[in-house]
Amino acid sequence: MNRSRPRVIVVALLLTVLTGCGSGLERYGGFTFVSPGGQSELTYPAAERGTIGDLSGPDLTSDAAIHLSDYAGKVVVINVWGSWCGPCRAEADSLNLAATLTADKGVQFLGIDVRDTRGAGADFHASRKVPYPSIFDPSMRTLLSIRGFPTSSIPSTIILDRQHRVAHIFLRVVQTGELVTIATALSQETGDPTAPPSGGL
Repeated sequence: MNRSRPRVIVVALLLTVLTGCGSGLERYGGFTFVSPGGQSELTYPAAERGTIGDLSGPDLTSDAAIHLSDYAGKVVVINVWGSWCGPCRAEADSLNLAATLTADKGVQFLGIDVRDTRGAGADFHASRKVPYPSIFDPSMRTLLSIRGFPTSSIPSTIILDRQHRVAHIFLRVVQTGELVTIATALSQETGDPTAPPSGGL
């Protein structure tokens, strides 16, 4: 009996490790950012897109919880910004206009306000009349839930398809036209573009 006890302990430890790995995959999704080698814009074909899990955090202006899953079935444009960031201020009007132009196309914009104070972030939101919510993420905890994403690249924008898989990433200031073009194209995708052909009907 004593000889079998170490085996039982080993099996229990293996089960614990496997369970931990499973829960981690569920939390983070299947996407891991890989260094773009100097590129500032990345496009992911449908067959290569991975999900980022149910990203969440407190609303910047109300402190209510925001979850990516709140926008199920929508294309989601995630912009990482801070009121202290000059380029973020420069692109704000472009983001606002793009959000307005795509609102009726099944597209939702969502900000992540990083390394900021709630007061400064909320004042920026109000003064620029930002028409979409932002997650307040001073410690970058929410952003870090996207595996491997560069926290030094501010501003940056991640565009998710309707299944909330990463379809496009900008590691630079964005313009209205490019956001509208990409988000609109993703909103028009139907079904699961990665599914194999049925071969029949």
